[in-house]
Amino acid sequence: MTDWTLHRGDALTLLPTLGDLVDAVICDPPYNSGGRTNAERRAQGARDKYVSGYAGHALADFDGDTRDQRGYTHWLGLVLGESYRLTRPGGSLLVFTDWAQLPATSDALQAGGWTWRGIIPWRKRINRPIRDGFRRECEYVLWGTRGEPLRHAPTIYLPGWLEGSQPRGKTRVHITQKPVDVMRQLVRIAPEGGVVLDPFTGSGTTGVAALQEGRRFIGIEQSAHYAGAAEERLAAA
Repeated sequence: MTDWTLHRGDALTLLPTLGDLVDAVICDPPYNSGGRTNAERRAQGARDKYVSGYAGHALADFDGDTRDQRGYTHWLGLVLGESYRLTRPGGSLLVFTDWAQLPATSDALQAGGWTWRGIIPWRKRINRPIRDGFRRECEYVLWGTRGEPLRHAPTIYLPGWLEGSQPRGKTRVHITQKPVDVMRQLVRIAPEGGVVLDPFTGSGTTGVAALQEGRRFIGIEQSAHYAGAAEERLAAA
């Protein structure tokens, strides 16, 4: 394979068609969080949930963020199960989630066949204060493996927590874009020269980090707008 490949389409449709084995799956699925009722959840797009009303940008919305918790758990379990099939023994899964969907995401991880290994907090330096309560300062990365974790040679020691804020200004091209420096630490779970799969590529940050760290990348993205942005960033990387 080349250094990177990006497939345009739905993850559940495309994953069963892939045959090459990968060394790690690293993904940031739509959290499907927020909304106290089904009516509220269906009425809110991703921009309504994740972009402040006073934000001075017009980043494109994306689909797939209106499931209830049972629907989210079932859907994500199917995606992670197909990802498990494509992963070499010893390979890792790293999947992002927020506090509200952490229990459902851990259920989906294990339903997909993965052995759950732990939680890595991601602290955002720029975050939301909560009146009379605790700041919404962290999101989380759940770690799972296909069987016993790969033994790296030489041995690696990765951090147990991450810190970094979303890109701002012209460098931010996606509503929920993750920082490249955070993703560069995560892709090191794959061996050098190994292959990283991201079924929810978005604007391509996982792929950019993988290429910068000497890994190869396979991505899937259903939004034509964000697939185009990802292809530009991957080509530049």
